Amino acid sequence: MFCIHCGREIDDSSSFCSSCGGRQPSRASHKQLTLSATDKKLAGVCGGVAEYLDVDPTIVRLIWVALSVVPGGFVGGALAYFLAWIIIPKAPAFASTAAAAGTVQPSPKAS
Repeated sequence: MFCIHCGREIDDSSSFCSSCGGRQPSRASHKQLTLSATDKKLAGVCGGVAEYLDVDPTIVRLIWVALSVVPGGFVGGALAYFLAWIIIPKAPAFASTAAAAGTVQPSPKAS
């Protein structure tokens, strides 16, 4: 596992990073719905929902468009997307890119 704050490798069971002291999210707890930092077309809402549900983001986008095309649903679909954009918190950029890449490169130390 890698620290979400400094990117250094830490023990999988650690709650805190030994290098920077940053608190790590609990792996045993529930998943959190966040806006996707890596898979987004507009704001990352559909990408975040797809990551949360562990499905392909294209499927989520197609379903969202299909439901928005229903007569009278476009305004509701656009409004729901806008509200989700505001309400759903952003994913930590470092954690999302590390998960997408599969590896993490530690940031260079400042002297």
